[in-house]
Amino acid sequence: MTDTSFYAALGLGFLLGLRHALDADHVAAVSTLVSQHRSLARSCLLGTFWGLGHTLALLVAGVATIALRLSISAELERILEKGVGCMLVLLGAHVLLRSFSGRLHTHQHAHARILGLGGRPFVIGLVHGMAGSAALMLVVAAAIPSALGGLLYILIFGAGATAGMLVLSGLIGLPFAVTANHSPRALVFIQVVAAVVSGVLGLTLLWTPHGLRTA
Repeated sequence: MTDTSFYAALGLGFLLGLRHALDADHVAAVSTLVSQHRSLARSCLLGTFWGLGHTLALLVAGVATIALRLSISAELERILEKGVGCMLVLLGAHVLLRSFSGRLHTHQHAHARILGLGGRPFVIGLVHGMAGSAALMLVVAAAIPSALGGLLYILIFGAGATAGMLVLSGLIGLPFAVTANHSPRALVFIQVVAAVVSGVLGLTLLWTPHGLRTA
């Protein structure tokens, strides 16, 4: 692979990472997290931590695939997909229960630590990174002659996914920020919508053989 084609592959990897952030299950999961905050900065942080967890999972899978020459079986991919489905259902149920019990709050404490804020989205990003649609990215990375080049491709892909989710989580957080200050009822309504969508997508992943993913 020439330097030009390698750099082109890295550029494509970044763009594919941006696109990867828009997968429906990714958007649904982050929406349920963002729905509990009224700060756009915090919403963007949630997306960033999701991306970091997602990238770490891809790197671990990449080392196994590229450096150790291991393969991810179709059965393992299906199990991981079901795990994502369960997670989406639980996230949706969590938001619904807190909403209907009147205990859903919007984490405005100034002393809240960044690591405390980012723990849950980081773990969710890890789970998403281990599941199905990144498999195609790993195939592309494994096709790069140099193992280091393949791992660099994964990092660039992860950077694209992180950047995409950072922007997306900020956009998702905007209506929550606006309604929290001007219309509490509207806030609860869109929180419930986010929770229901998350639950429906989770059930879809659990009940269908290939879920929502194409890779």
